[in-house]
Amino acid sequence: MRINWFSYIRVTGLLLVLVYHFFPSVLPGGFIGVDVFFTFSGYLITALLIDEVSRTHRIDYLGFMRRRFYRIVPPLVLMVLICTPLALLVRNDFIAGIGRQITSVLGFVTNYYEIWTGGNYENQFNQHIYLHTWSLAIEVHYYILWGALLWFLAKRVKHQNQFRGLVFIVSLTCFAGSFLSMFISAFFVDSFSRLYFSSITHAYPFFLGSLFATLSGVHETTARFKKNIRLWDLKKTVLYMVGSFALLLLLGLVLHFEERLTYLFGFALASLFTSVMIYSARILHEKLPGKSEPAVISYLAEISYSVYLFHWPLYIIFSQLTNNLVAVIVTTILSIVFATLSYYIIEPFIAGRKANLFGIDLDLSPYRNVVFYVFSGLTLITVLISLFAPAVGNFEKDLQANGLSQAQTKMKLTRANAEHSQATSFGVNKGVTILGDSVALRSKDQIESKIDNVYMDAVVSRNLSTINDLLKNYADSNALAKDVVIAGGVNEIDDYKGVINKMIKNLPKGHHIIFVTPYNGSKSGSEAASLVQLRKYELEMAKKYDFVTVADWYQVAKDNISIWNGTDGVHFGSDSDSINRGAKLYTNTIKEAIAQADKSPVKGGKK
Repeated sequence: MRINWFSYIRVTGLLLVLVYHFFPSVLPGGFIGVDVFFTFSGYLITALLIDEVSRTHRIDYLGFMRRRFYRIVPPLVLMVLICTPLALLVRNDFIAGIGRQITSVLGFVTNYYEIWTGGNYENQFNQHIYLHTWSLAIEVHYYILWGALLWFLAKRVKHQNQFRGLVFIVSLTCFAGSFLSMFISAFFVDSFSRLYFSSITHAYPFFLGSLFATLSGVHETTARFKKNIRLWDLKKTVLYMVGSFALLLLLGLVLHFEERLTYLFGFALASLFTSVMIYSARILHEKLPGKSEPAVISYLAEISYSVYLFHWPLYIIFSQLTNNLVAVIVTTILSIVFATLSYYIIEPFIAGRKANLFGIDLDLSPYRNVVFYVFSGLTLITVLISLFAPAVGNFEKDLQANGLSQAQTKMKLTRANAEHSQATSFGVNKGVTILGDSVALRSKDQIESKIDNVYMDAVVSRNLSTINDLLKNYADSNALAKDVVIAGGVNEIDDYKGVINKMIKNLPKGHHIIFVTPYNGSKSGSEAASLVQLRKYELEMAKKYDFVTVADWYQVAKDNISIWNGTDGVHFGSDSDSINRGAKLYTNTIKEAIAQADKSPVKGGKK
């Protein structure tokens, strides 16, 4: 039984995700589109299994998994076979370790692979081209475990209503357990990406969908649902459906990935609004018998899964080769073409059914050998790329080399501090201490050659909270030079104001503190973005305290867009020339701020 108007839910989820990936500053919370898919999948799978128990008094678990296999695996494999060779068009950072990525994709453990490798959904040097399959991994985990659990329950009940009641209780219990695990963990984790990727903490949208499936259903519906069909007039039904869609868009506008409220309430609200939209669409189907959705909506809904699969790796690849708008257009066209090919031709062919493209029957049996040779060729190319791809890309090699060389610099600086007398009345040595993240580390050579008496301590994925702890350790051991540069912030934290205030408090007397404003090209256009608000707060602190100065890298980065071509928007430079230009700009920004700071009193000094 096909339910009209359900296609709008799938298209809503796809729209949110695409806009978020293509134009993140326009819809910073568009990542909730995945939760729309999760909730709808939970609803549909549970409703169909309830229908199966009603018809046959049992669940054919193997048949269920076979259907899931034919729907999930063929387009997934096709995406990997097409996109892996295309990744050769861009620098080797994007194929580094790609064999491990592909293994995690086909093993449906991408979410735990990202947790294991310390991946961050938003802030990463070079986004993994198969990062987006984290959501598919959670979905498959749900299918396997939920299908098995309902199969077990179906064997132990004698009546369909008893089965529905049990599914309701289990859905509610699983929802509460998963939701509370995310809610509580949100107060304690250093990286929200762990919660986002986990099958335990991020599974509750499925169970909320399952719960709503017991309240309505697809073929077998409840007495209460039938009563609501009579009680809800058409206007009210449409209002609930459109209102839910509007609320999802509103969440997409106000939520941000690195804010704690997103994990406390944001995903739960997105799942709830989706559930109301599903319930309303189910009633609308009964209110408008014989009415159909627009053909284009049905078409987009049918290929939505495959479009989701193809869009991310294609966008990552083409955004390295051209400007964002062109990359979006090319990605959208190719995603739709490949998704159409997959859904209407390749998937039926693999399942042993006749292919049908827009009402035209296609007999592919004469081309079976051609399909086999093409598939084999793409498989061979993918395997060879996986075998010979570097384990680490050039970018990460540079960062590792810079990180290792810091140890030697620190030893030299320690000896120099011991040999020279104290330079100020506060017993502070002249010079510069830079505590930073991977962006600062990228400029290490330029900084050490252009700034006198400088020591840098910068590592990958360091956030302001970690830098504050480091600052306190340096202060306690009297290892800080007169000018202290805080070069971090792009790895976002929730309480940036509190951490900035702690840094200012922890800074000993006799020092200047210089904050380098962070930059992320994907968020620079949004005034509500956390990084933009952080910059504003750092500028406010510079006005409030005379020993605080700002090195405005954010503004310099915006004024020099050429250094960001083909990058992740955080780490400048895609080739040696743009890397050198970016490093010079970054170093000069800090150097000028230090010169400005040295004209002002130190902390505790007189004007």
